[in-house]
Amino acid sequence: MNELLAAFRHTANNHSQIEGSRLCGCCNCVQIFKPDDIVGWTGLTIDNMLDPSAISQQTAMCPRCGSEAVLGDRCGFPINANFLARMNEAWFQRTMVRRPATKR
Repeated sequence: MNELLAAFRHTANNHSQIEGSRLCGCCNCVQIFKPDDIVGWTGLTIDNMLDPSAISQQTAMCPRCGSEAVLGDRCGFPINANFLARMNEAWFQRTMVRRPATKR
C-alpha cells in the first residue's frame, strides 16, 4: 500500500492514537504541535457522548487550522515538515495518490 495512503488512514478516528503520542502534525497546514494543544474533536453526538467506544473513535482537529488531518507520532509515520508536506501535496493540492500497478 502507498505510504501516504496508509498514513492518511490515521487521520480519522484517532483519539486513542493521539492520546498516546508525544508529537502531532497537521497534513493541511503542515504545523507541528503537542497533543495537549488539541482542543477540538469530532465524532461525538448527544446520543453517544457517554459511550467509551465512541469517545475513543473521535477525530482530532488541528489547533492551528481546524482541519481533521492530524497525525500523531504513535501512528508510526514521521511527524516532520518533509513528510507533512508530502501528505499536504497528496491530499490538499489535488495531486492524485495512485495505487501501484498490478503486476501481470
